Amino acid sequence: MRPYSQSPFSNITPVVKNLLIVNVLFYVAIFVFRGIGKDITVWLAAFYPNSPLFHPWQIVSYLFIHDPRNWGHIFGNMLGLLFIGPILEQTFGPKRFLTYYFITGIGALLLQYIVQGIMLHQATGSFFINVNTFQIQGQGQMAAIEQVFVERIMGASGAIFGLIIAIYLFYPELEFIVFPIPIPLKVKYVVPFYVLYELYNGFRPSQGDTVAHFAHIGGALFGFLLIKFWGYKKPNNFY
Repeated sequence: MRPYSQSPFSNITPVVKNLLIVNVLFYVAIFVFRGIGKDITVWLAAFYPNSPLFHPWQIVSYLFIHDPRNWGHIFGNMLGLLFIGPILEQTFGPKRFLTYYFITGIGALLLQYIVQGIMLHQATGSFFINVNTFQIQGQGQMAAIEQVFVERIMGASGAIFGLIIAIYLFYPELEFIVFPIPIPLKVKYVVPFYVLYELYNGFRPSQGDTVAHFAHIGGALFGFLLIKFWGYKKPNNFY
C-alpha cells in the first residue's frame, strides 16, 4: 500500500472520486428539475415498502439523493467520504470497497424499514396497511402513519457510518480534529461516542427531528458484521 499523505485531494482514489461526482451530479439535478417543476426526490428517495410512493430502485438510488433544503447534509457526507474513503479503498481494494459501500448503505435502509414497521405496528396493529381504505382513529395514529408513509429517506449517511465503523476497526489510533475542539482526537474514542449519540437520538428524537438515526446505526451495524464475515483483521500498518 502506498503511503498516505495528509491531503485528501492528492490521495483521492478512483471509486471515491466517482462516488463524489455522482452524488454532486444528483444534487445538482434536484435543482435543475425543480426549475421545470419536477421533484425527483419523490422518485429517487426511499419510502417505506408499503407506501404508494415506494419503487424498488429507491433501495439504491436513495444513497445519492440529499436534502435540497440543507446543503450541510451533502457537505458532511461527502467530506466524510473524501477523508475516510481513500484509506478504506486502499485497505479493501476498489471492488470490495464499492461492495462494502453499497451493502452498508442498503443495510442502513433495511434497519430503518424495520424501525418504521415497528412504529406502524404500534399505531395500527399491522406492519402493512392500505392507506386508501384504512380507517384512521385519532391524531396520534394519523401522525404515525404519515411519518412512515410520507417521510423521505435520503442520503449517503448510512454508508458513511459503515465507513466510520471500518476506520474504527482498522485504524483506531488515527487522529483527526473534531470541530470545534482544537486538539486531535483518536478514532477509538470518538466513534463509540458518535454511535451512542445516534442511538440515543433514535430512541429519544427531539421535536422536529427528521434525521433517520436508525439508518446511521444500521450502516455501522452492517459494516461491523460484514468486516467480521469477510474475516478482516486490523492491519499492522496504520495511518
